[in-house]
Amino acid sequence: MGQVVKLAENETFDTLRGKQYGVKREIILKAAERIFARTPFGKVSLREIAREAGISHATIYRYFPDRQTLFVEAFLRGVRKIEANIRAIIDRKRKRTLEDVAESFVTFLFDHDHYFKMMSNFMLEGDVPSHLHEKINAIARSLMDEFADAFRVEGAEDVPRVTIHGFFSALNGILITFHDYPGRERADIRRHVRRLARLTAGIFRRGWSAS
Repeated sequence: MGQVVKLAENETFDTLRGKQYGVKREIILKAAERIFARTPFGKVSLREIAREAGISHATIYRYFPDRQTLFVEAFLRGVRKIEANIRAIIDRKRKRTLEDVAESFVTFLFDHDHYFKMMSNFMLEGDVPSHLHEKINAIARSLMDEFADAFRVEGAEDVPRVTIHGFFSALNGILITFHDYPGRERADIRRHVRRLARLTAGIFRRGWSAS
């Protein structure tokens, strides 16, 4: 006997097509992330991602018009995960929230190296078509807003945006500096960047407390 497919009471062909579109798009994004995790972005082709997703090269264009759009959408998935982690910490409203947020941020990017490489590509290469600039800017603003909320939980209501940018830059600087530190085991580097993230958060707290 065939498997019984459960459908919503008001399901239509249009809603079903919409769900299928979303599922297929998600499959492509996950395939892209796997490729980005093992191949430099500049060397990744849509044809390679299509093979990884198990679809034809032509089909991928139904969901993403070009490689850069797919790259940005994949990166957005990572930022949403980072924001969810930060939001969970903020909602706990514990002492040393800023340290916890800083540690969570560097740990996530250290453990999900392809997202870190995507972020580095945007910061260092700037190879983003003009039609995607606003989407990238919106992603950045959303993440900065989460960091700003972490400062507010600590009692810093009027921290300038430039301070938030400095905090974000300092955390990324830690990752860039120690990402491939020679002669160290990966686990040792991970502990070190976590320690430095908490130290950095403390420095920023003392900075605004003294102002």
